[in-house]
Amino acid sequence: MTNEMNRTDDRTEISAEALAHLGDGRIAYVKTVRSEDVRALFPQAEMPQMPPGQTLFALHAADGTPIMLTDSREAAIANAWSQELETVSVH
Repeated sequence: MTNEMNRTDDRTEISAEALAHLGDGRIAYVKTVRSEDVRALFPQAEMPQMPPGQTLFALHAADGTPIMLTDSREAAIANAWSQELETVSVH
């Protein structure tokens, strides 16, 4: 079996509006972020000074809206679970 058999060139794009309705507000994903990118991700929040290069984890709604930031993937998933959100893997 070759990779050619498993590959698809049919890429479907989905609009932000469609993403907002995906899973009826019940789907979220965890994204790895660098500490130097946090201010852009959460511009309205007061953030403590963080050393550059620190790895953090952001929980996002399906439409990309950031929900929370933490220092562990497990904490982000636990927060999603506590809000009755299903986490999905994105690539």
